[in-house]
Amino acid sequence: MMKKSVQEKIESLQKRLELYYKAEEKILSGQSYTIGSRSLTRADLGRVQDMIDGLEAKISCLKSRGTEKRRVVRVTPVD
Repeated sequence: MMKKSVQEKIESLQKRLELYYKAEEKILSGQSYTIGSRSLTRADLGRVQDMIDGLEAKISCLKSRGTEKRRVVRVTPVD
């Protein structure tokens, strides 16, 4: 299996993030409802929001990787 490039990972995570945004919107519009004898309860809002936060963090991390300057410090021990 080939390794995904950073850009492919970002695109994949963004697609998942969009799905979680849609799920969150549906949950916010109504957690559960009943039609006749049938009942539907949507996913847990807290878990969906946690996944959204996690995906946003991963995307941010991947986007910033290699673009931030690293600071190098040299230490010389003195007796």
